[in-house]
Amino acid sequence: MAFKSGKVETVSISDGGSSSPPNWCFFGWLLALTQLLLHGALGLVLFWVIYYLDGFGWRDNPTLLFNYHPVLMVGGFVYLSGNALLSYRSFGCCRHIYKKLFHTVFHILAVPAIVMGFLTVWDSRNLTVPPIANFWSLHSWMGLTTMGLFAIQVVRMLVVGFFSFLILLCCEARTAALRAALVPVHATFGLITFLMAIATCLTGITEKAINNLGAKYRDLGDAAIVINVLAVTLLALMILMPVLLLFDKFRSRRVQVVAVHGL
Repeated sequence: MAFKSGKVETVSISDGGSSSPPNWCFFGWLLALTQLLLHGALGLVLFWVIYYLDGFGWRDNPTLLFNYHPVLMVGGFVYLSGNALLSYRSFGCCRHIYKKLFHTVFHILAVPAIVMGFLTVWDSRNLTVPPIANFWSLHSWMGLTTMGLFAIQVVRMLVVGFFSFLILLCCEARTAALRAALVPVHATFGLITFLMAIATCLTGITEKAINNLGAKYRDLGDAAIVINVLAVTLLALMILMPVLLLFDKFRSRRVQVVAVHGL
């Protein structure tokens, strides 16, 4: 029996990483709940600041200037960074390059929010009469650590991304192993930074609640309930995000299909 020479093609397709439909149903519910919590956290901090802390102001009113700080930090570190981490889960139907694009865009949007959040609390403390000392509380120490981790991530993303682009122009295949080895490191540091941000937000919310409400916090009034619900929302995100990102059944895998033509 004679065979004609054929053409062998290798095609990469995206597989969900699980052949069990219930896993993906469970994943969908978890993803929807996580997105609801991310949006809820941003909405709750806005409601708290506008309704109970008298909204926003500028340099002539340091107290209201401070109110930008919790909104921008929750918006940057939790909402935008959280969506950046979920880009490879939320956009499962998209090509890998588009997932990476969404991931990068969310991180880029988080940078000005975090920088402005830091500057507003810095200015509000320095403009208060008499000025309030900086970097003395546990919250501020945790915040500096979290911003340092985030800065390392951003610099690494820019530097490695630039050099990877140059290297890919000449030797994509030879650097594939190195680039693949960097992915778990980047993902781990990203998740650690997010969890640190949640912990920092919780200490900051508690500090602000005690300073604002004092002994009234124990009475569990309306403002205290909003603060506690916001804190529980952030705590739930601290639990759900690692589940979505680390659970192996929820990971997308690359599957190679070999097709032989012309036999």
